[in-house]
Parts: sequence; structure tokens; C-alpha cells
Amino acid sequence: MKSFRRESILYSLAFILALTVRFIKLGAMPLTDVEAHWALQALGIAQGAHPALGSQPAYVLLTSILFFAYGGGTNFLARLIPALTGSALALVPYLFRERLKPRPSLILAFFLALDPGLVALSRQAGSPILALTFVFLAWGFWDHRHSRWAGVFAGMALLSGSSLWEGLLGLGLTWLIRQGMEHGSQMESAERPVRSEWWNALWFGLGTIIVVGTLFFLAPNGLSAWLSSLPEYLRGWIQPSGVSSGMMLFSLVAYQPLAVILGLIALARGWIYRSPRAVRLSLWMLVALLVVLFYPARQVSDLAWMLIPLWSLAALELARNLRVFPEERREVLGVVAMCVLILVFMWLDFISLLQTFNAADQAALRSWLLFGAFFLLVISILLVAVGWSISSAKLGAVWGLVVAVGIYSFSAMTGAAGLRVSPTAEMWNPGSTVPQANLLLKTVSQMSDWSDKNIDSQTVMIDGINSPALQWLLREHKLDVVDALDASASPPIVVTANQNNPKLAAGYRGQSFVWRQTPLWNQAQLIDWMNWLAYRRMPQNSETIIVWVRDDLFLDSATPKP
Repeated sequence: MKSFRRESILYSLAFILALTVRFIKLGAMPLTDVEAHWALQALGIAQGAHPALGSQPAYVLLTSILFFAYGGGTNFLARLIPALTGSALALVPYLFRERLKPRPSLILAFFLALDPGLVALSRQAGSPILALTFVFLAWGFWDHRHSRWAGVFAGMALLSGSSLWEGLLGLGLTWLIRQGMEHGSQMESAERPVRSEWWNALWFGLGTIIVVGTLFFLAPNGLSAWLSSLPEYLRGWIQPSGVSSGMMLFSLVAYQPLAVILGLIALARGWIYRSPRAVRLSLWMLVALLVVLFYPARQVSDLAWMLIPLWSLAALELARNLRVFPEERREVLGVVAMCVLILVFMWLDFISLLQTFNAADQAALRSWLLFGAFFLLVISILLVAVGWSISSAKLGAVWGLVVAVGIYSFSAMTGAAGLRVSPTAEMWNPGSTVPQANLLLKTVSQMSDWSDKNIDSQTVMIDGINSPALQWLLREHKLDVVDALDASASPPIVVTANQNNPKLAAGYRGQSFVWRQTPLWNQAQLIDWMNWLAYRRMPQNSETIIVWVRDDLFLDSATPKP
């Protein structure tokens, strides 16, 4: 396949861009319960313990190496492996440039580097992004006849948890449907791998599973954890998550509008003109989407598997609009500017509509302005096509859409990645957020410091709260997690649920904190969804906990400190 100028430099730029958006303030956000569940397992291994491992040994064991080298765990290190692996996803299109063509592959690299969902998934402690990246790396190296590397990455994918099986199910069903559709037709020519390549991949894959899955034989229970991923995925078919199919589809429009618009255009064009490349990608995208929608335990993060073919279709469509002849550049730029201005006006009018939603007259006026602006956009493009040229109108409309919707997508990416100044409610975030985690930790550390000249010296007892995020937050303290507080015990610091506790109220002083906040997605009204689109705000259910500190630990206490 013939390369074009500066191709390597542009791929490097896409990778650096992916690294940048994934590493900015990577450790600033506290770990959620879902993230802390895996980080605590890695921390236990780094500290020489033998915790029971879950179904994501690749993340747990690799992260434990970082924790051991650093001498402890941090939020940044807990998310480092997913961030690096997610950044490598931007280089994967280079391996498929012969299948997708060079220019669409390069465009796809930038799409994958900045996709809101993939960026959010890469900034979370856990293995879903590892499974996604390693599967495509294994596939890409196998395509290039590098069977050993294909085996290594296939082994890493198998160690990456239950999300792998969802992706493999979509790929397998797509392959079966393709066999039925293309039976009897001319298949694409490809050299069949020789037996030695299969054996190389098999042995290197098994070696990777044994070496990495046991952490060089230091954690042999990693192998049993690996085998638990398939049963965990199968249990999801009988245990609903509560996430609706409508919410999954809405998240696509809310987070990937550019991919949806360009992808649907490429899909329609591909089926009309029977383009094998577009037909296969669209088939894969639809099968992957249906697998997610029919899976009872679905999460928004499961859409990551269908984002690859969706963005590939979008890249194919955008690559068709790269060639602008010199004589039509001014006309195209004029149409681009017009489209951007009208789309920005429509967005500002939408914001104003939200502010006047309860005033019927103002809301009606804003609604008519919104539809009028859209009508003006369509008429203007048609007039350009009639007065100048269809080519100028089409190119200007496409690039105007890319610029305007691209700005929105970048904003959605900053929200999903947790890079905004104020916290937002995001569909791609796992579980509940912990908004006052840093304040709680500061309070506990200050009380320990005042009482014993060491911010980590006092024991903290967690009473009746099942929260891995809380245990991770207080990991530097000596923790004692109990289901019920012993009546004879008087621990220095106790963290309890927000409920009456006469014993603690008598000898302790308490301070409440908002611990977990969960967006009420299933109870949202139309106005809530509109506000979320504009501001990423959603009504939330809050859980409060109380930190109790024994009276004698305060500076104003007359009782001698321990």
C-alpha cells in the first residue's frame, strides 16, 4: 500500500494527542467504587498479600507492579495502564491501512484519539479498554503475519476480563453473517496462514497467559481469575443492569453525533453502491450494537466495541471530502463559515429555550427560531448548489458540520474525561461519583495529625459501609472494616452511615459528608434531558456518611491524648 507524505508524523501526532487528553489530571478525580474494587486487589498483591482476584487479572497484575515499584498506590498509577493502552488504540488504524485505505485510516486514528467514550474508558481503572485494544492489536499483527506478537496480544486480551467476550461475540456473529451473504461470491484474496504461524501464535499466547496471568508465578491465582471472565459474562444474560436500551441509543447521539451522522451517510452510500468495505463495516457496527442492546447487563461502556466500525465508516465518508479544487476553495470556505454560524446560533437559541422553558410564549418563540434557523441552513445550502456548484455546497456543508459538531464533541470529551472545572453527570462514568472524597480524607488526616503528630497514625473503623472507594481513599490509615460496631470498642475514628447512633453521639463528635451521588437517569423528564445536553447536569440521589472522631482527640479536649 502506497504511503503519503508525513504519514508517520501524523500518526505520531495522533498518538501524542491521545496521550495528552488521557493524561491531563489523570489522578485528580477520586476512584469510584467500581475502579477501587480492582485497584485494591492490585494494592494487596503489591503489599505481599494474596487477595482473591476478580476477572480482570491483566489490569490487576500489571498495576500491582507499578504499586510495588512506587511503594504504594495512587490514583494516577491506578489509571496509568488503561491510559497507556487506550492511547495505543490511536495507532491501531495503521495496522489496517490496507483494509481501510491510508487516508481513512489516518482520519480514524484522530477520531479514536479524541472520541469521548474511548477517552473516558481509558481514564478509568479497569480492563475494558485493555480488552478492546489488545483484540485489535492481535488482529492487526495477525493480518501482517506477525504471529508471535499476535499471540502475545491475544493472550493479553484473554486476561482482560468479561468485556472481551462481548466483543468476540459481535465479531463472530458478523463473520458468520458475512459467510452467508458472500457465499458463492468472490471473496477477497488473502494468503492462508501456514501451520507454523498458528503454532507460534498459540504458544506465545499460552506463554503470555501463564507468565502475565501469574505475575511471573508470584500470583498463581491469576489463572483462576482469568477463567472466571466467561462465567461472569454469561451471568449478565440473567442479571439486568437497569440501563435501558433507549439510554444506550441516546448516548450515541449525545457523545458521538459526528460519527453517527457521517457513519449513517457512509452506510447508506455503501449499500446503495454495494461497496464491500462499507457493507462489511456497517454489518459489523449493527451486529455489535444489537449485541449490546440485547445484553441484559449492558452498560454504556459496552458501546466501545461498536464505536470502532462506526468511526471507520465516518472516516471513509470524511476522506471522500478531502479533495477541494483551488478554484472552489473560497466558495467552500464561505459555505463552511455560513454553516458554522447558523449551527452556533441554533445552539445558543437552544440554551435560551432551556432558560425560558416554563414561559410558554418565550419557549414557543425560541422553538420557532430554532426550526427557522434549520430551515435557513437547508435553503442556503440548496441555493449554493444551484447558484455555484453542487460540489461546493456538499463540501462546505460537510466541513461546516465537522467543525461545529467537532467543537461539541470535544466539549463532550472534556466532560466524559472529568476535565471540566465543575463535576458533571456522565453516562460513561462507572457507578456513583464521590464528590466529597478529598474533603473527607483531609478531615480524617487532620484529626490524626492533631492527635498524634502523624496524619496516618490513628486507626479508622468503617462501620457497615460497603464501599471499596472509601477503603481505597483511607488506604494509608490502619483500617478496620466491620458490619456492626462492638459496644465495648472505642476506636479513635469511625465512619458510619447517616443514622442515629446514641453511643457515638455521647463520646464522639461527628461531621457528615456527601459520599456517593448517582444520577437518576431512569427518572429524568424531558427538561432534565435537555438540561443535561446543554450543561451535563442531572438530578442525583445522594448518600451521606458521618465521620466520628473521639472527643479526646480534639485540641480543645481536657482529656490527655493517646
